[in-house]
Amino acid sequence: MRTAYHEQLADLNEQLADMCKLAGVAMERATQALLQADLELAEQVISDHEKISAMSARAEETAFVLLALQAPVAGDLRTIVSSLQIVADVDRMGALALHVAKIARRRHPQHALPEEVNGYFAEMGRVAVELGNSAEQALRTRDPERAAQIRDDDDAMDDLHRHLFTVLMDREWKHGVAAAVDVTLLGRFYERFADHAVEVARRVIFQVTGEFPEPETMHAH
Repeated sequence: MRTAYHEQLADLNEQLADMCKLAGVAMERATQALLQADLELAEQVISDHEKISAMSARAEETAFVLLALQAPVAGDLRTIVSSLQIVADVDRMGALALHVAKIARRRHPQHALPEEVNGYFAEMGRVAVELGNSAEQALRTRDPERAAQIRDDDDAMDDLHRHLFTVLMDREWKHGVAAAVDVTLLGRFYERFADHAVEVARRVIFQVTGEFPEPETMHAH
């Protein structure tokens, strides 16, 4: 019985890692759609989102069944409860990529972004995808040290986000209110995506070590 149970636990972890991978792919495509005003890619992200939602529901169900049938204690209980929280984090990552794609679609055939902020978003997209991949790897390897390194990439995202605001606040901004609102929202979506990826890594560390790292202690040493 216990062996089958641990196989189910491992399977749940694989489901989470697969979801994380899909969220990263979604953000990569959404960023391309945004930068290139590519309607087809935006549509693809929007239709693929159902896949993440379905996987999310399945992973949640698996976790609840394990809780109900196995009455887990100690480490196993910790693993399953934080798996439920990871499902929620990855689900949000997918939803944030979806929001980016929807803005790209809404503004099509125009570009949603003024040219001068393209570089910021290309870089924010790259960092977000990297963070998604790191969270996926943390889930697959369950290596706390590797998971702890994710925080440095998040610092890069925070820096980009701050710089973006200086551009928005500049008196030279000549693209009007609608573009400013889009840029502000989009910047927030990328920042939140990164935050959720960091949360996934923190929860992996908690699952493995029983200690929940404070955000500021998660720097690579």
